[in-house]
Order: sequence, then C-alpha cells, then structure tokens
Amino acid sequence: MKILLTSSSKHGSTDEVAAVIAERLQAAQIDVETKRPEDVDTVDDYDAFVLGSAVYMTKWTPEAVDFTKRFHDALKAKPVWAFSVGLSGLPKGKVSDPMRIGPVLLALDPEDHMTFAGRFDPSRLNLRERSIAKLGGASEGDFRDWGEVRQWADAIATSLHDDTLTGGRERP
Repeated sequence: MKILLTSSSKHGSTDEVAAVIAERLQAAQIDVETKRPEDVDTVDDYDAFVLGSAVYMTKWTPEAVDFTKRFHDALKAKPVWAFSVGLSGLPKGKVSDPMRIGPVLLALDPEDHMTFAGRFDPSRLNLRERSIAKLGGASEGDFRDWGEVRQWADAIATSLHDDTLTGGRERP
C-alpha cells in the first residue's frame, strides 16, 4: 500500500499539519510519499490519497484545486481523504462551515474530509492578507489541535489496514 499525501500551504501551517499526518501513517507502517500538488506529474503508482490545502477566502489554493482537476479520474477510482486548514476569519480558530470548499470535494467524493483550525501569525502575511484577516475578525494565535490531527491520521491508517486485509476497495 503506497499513498500520496499532497499539501498546499501558503505560509507553512498546512504543511506542518501534513507532516504530522505523514508521520502517523508512517508509524503505522504505511508507505507515504509527500509532495506539493504542483510537483506531481503522475498518480499511477499510488493506492490511496490524502489531499490537504490551506483555505483562503473560502477556497482551497489554486494549486490544490488544479491537482484535483488534473487527476480527477484517478482520484475518483481510489480512496481519498481530504483536509482543509484555516481559521475562516473567526475568533479563536472556530470553523463555521466545514464544507466551504464543497465543489472540490463533491467532485471527488472523499472517504472523509476534516477541517482543522490553523495558525494566524500576522508577521507571515503581506499587507493585503493582514487587512483581509483583520476585517474578518481573525484572532492571532496557533489554533491547531495536534491531538485531533493525530487522531484523524490514525483513523486513516486503520481504514487503510482494514482495506488491505479485505482485499482493498477500489472504487467502481
């Protein structure tokens, strides 16, 4: 079983979440390759996928969306898990609508989608991004729940191991 974990991160927070997910999957004896979505040329060698993106202005990054379009047919044929990282402009890292990137996910029909709170560090943002965040009411801080990230990764590992024992479940 070999899986591809892609991560599209503008300021590093989503990549850090992806690293923890990869670490947990590897600890569960799953072969994981981690790449940025724009660096992937083929997905032929993978049995499953974990796709992650930062969320800006209610959308996944253009690179993550492009990846899902380029490999749509292959992604539909294999198990896919997706995660989003962002604050949604809400105080204390609360997420208002976990399906805000719905069109991308509806096209893939993932096994699961998880929304994780992110990190808001104004020093990492440009003036435009700081202005938007301020208008949206974002609170400064790191709101990522690492226990939640690990738990989700462990659930993926359990599902992948169960599928291996039952002969897999390639989609129709």
